[in-house]
Amino acid sequence: MDRPLRPVNAPAHRPTAARGAVLALAALLALPACSFFEAPVIQRGNRVTEDQLREITPGVQTRQDVQALLGSPTQTSTFGDGTWFYISSKTRQRPGRALAVTDQETVVINFDQRGVVREIRRVGEDEAQPVDMVTRETPTPGNDRTLMQALFGNVGRIGPMGSPIGGTQPGAQAPSASGR
Repeated sequence: MDRPLRPVNAPAHRPTAARGAVLALAALLALPACSFFEAPVIQRGNRVTEDQLREITPGVQTRQDVQALLGSPTQTSTFGDGTWFYISSKTRQRPGRALAVTDQETVVINFDQRGVVREIRRVGEDEAQPVDMVTRETPTPGNDRTLMQALFGNVGRIGPMGSPIGGTQPGAQAPSASGR
């Protein structure tokens, strides 16, 4: 019986260069998979660049010039057309939670009475003011029905053969406007 000679304490299998390369390749392939399940970043709104803002000169350009350069505003002022807002943000969907908003930016352009640009400014998240939401609801008639009203509310409203009480019977003709 011929056995290969090897020392007693020697490992049975020696790692080869091919095995090490396969393990390294598997680790490299697994690394990007960590971000595979991460939601993509979505650009929302009209992002205004610094180059676009440099082309607008207060006291010279009008509403039409601004709209031709930047496009339609995201929002205008509530009372009148004196202020335009270009709002943009980057969002990412988080599983089971609300959207994660990052890099939110608002460009505010104020116009004078003639429609000429008066002021341009950027508003960041640091200047945002918290808004308390009102939790009250306006009552709507007819929506607060009890269980008994829901179960028995239509009893007596439907006559024989499925016609409403006071209406015409199925197959009967409704009286015409001429009375014939």
